[in-house]
Amino acid sequence: MPSISRLTPTRYIGAALLCVVAFVALYLFFVRDVAGQAIDQLAFNGAEDGSTGTTVTRQLLDLIPSVMVAIGAIVSLIIATVRRAWFPLVVAVSAAMVAVVTTQLLKNVILTRPELGVDGYVPNSFPSGHTTVAAASALVVFLVASAHTRWLAGTIGAAFAVAAGVSTLVSLWHRPSDVIAALLVVAFWGCVAGAVLTRSGGRQRTARTPTPARVGLKLQTGIAVLAGIVTAVAAGIGATGAFGISDAPVAYLGAVTAIVAVGFVLAITATRLFDRLP
Repeated sequence: MPSISRLTPTRYIGAALLCVVAFVALYLFFVRDVAGQAIDQLAFNGAEDGSTGTTVTRQLLDLIPSVMVAIGAIVSLIIATVRRAWFPLVVAVSAAMVAVVTTQLLKNVILTRPELGVDGYVPNSFPSGHTTVAAASALVVFLVASAHTRWLAGTIGAAFAVAAGVSTLVSLWHRPSDVIAALLVVAFWGCVAGAVLTRSGGRQRTARTPTPARVGLKLQTGIAVLAGIVTAVAAGIGATGAFGISDAPVAYLGAVTAIVAVGFVLAITATRLFDRLP
């Protein structure tokens, strides 16, 4: 039987701060810098060149907010009822709602996109609202899941969030950095939720990560590493002009795999970060 003891919110606060640093760095380079804007736009152009499934993906995007919220609500309610995890459910739903509101405030009120002479559409779209909704819905399920199934919730949730994010790129709604920024917004509020849960008065696990979670971590790591390798190769080809391949398709491929890599790195981090919560 796992031993239990009280935990401090330190690990969650530290992770939240890292999310903020990553978000700011992403914004400063890909939105406020000429080189960053050019790279982001190049990947967007690659999506535009190969947008054969735009109609289908736009129909999918129209369904994402309602479908993901509905699925997240049903699954999290079932889990919360079985586990009697009402406080985690309240915290999780609150974190998800605040994440969605945060994205809208950042995109429409706080952040701006300067005109730096880079060809492409000018309005700020950083971060992605659709990706935030998908990731936030997955976050609710993740936070109410048990320690033995949380890795599965994280893996499936990351897959759904990444799919939603890539769809926004394929449909020419968002640039790659918008998607990654949205994942970071949700990750930040997920960390805040973790900090709240550690201070709720309950006791937390101090046992080793459950065996199923370790298996899940290997799966998540494999996906992240593979996607990272493809991203690195695409970046290398784009930077050197190797093989005479056009820059835009390579940038597009690198952007898609970068989104996958970041999504699953966050899943890995979440699985490890929350492994002590009951």
